[in-house]
Amino acid sequence: MDDSGIVELYLNRDEAAIARTSEKYGQRLRSFSLGIVQDLQTAEECENDTYMAAWSSIPPHAPRDYFYAFLARITRHLSLNRCRERSRLKRSALVSELSAELEQCIPGGEDLDRRVDDRALAEAINGFLGALGEEKRNLFLRRYWYLDSIAAIAKRYGFSQSKVKTTLFRTRNQFRDYLKEEGYDI
Repeated sequence: MDDSGIVELYLNRDEAAIARTSEKYGQRLRSFSLGIVQDLQTAEECENDTYMAAWSSIPPHAPRDYFYAFLARITRHLSLNRCRERSRLKRSALVSELSAELEQCIPGGEDLDRRVDDRALAEAINGFLGALGEEKRNLFLRRYWYLDSIAAIAKRYGFSQSKVKTTLFRTRNQFRDYLKEEGYDI
């Protein structure tokens, strides 16, 4: 069943929507969560919680054209919250490390105090990602969205860890410069 059909089931409040979602995306969502929480049982809980959150969110949302992204965003937030709740020191350290890397690129607290328009920032980020080549975009997203380790990214794409680190460093610098050009104070 295609995404539009599954979303239609949600909109009609048909419980088969959850089964269809699980059939189509269950493994991907569980793997995504597992990469964050590092525990299969917790990943399965996050997957199930994702279905419940989707059930509660559709309607009013009708993410026909971006259904997996909609689910992945929910799963990511649930997984990160589980890490915080369980105080997983190793994983929390990784999340802190990744946050520190991007902190140098994204506008800081002063801009937040001035209530920067989140939608404009999201559009700027999407514009930057859209302008990147496929390789750089994939590396950037694997590191900062999927929270993959440098070693995992290198293995996935057949690169050396050094190449991955260098590419990410240069891409972060490009990202910072791009946001400055867009008028954001870094």
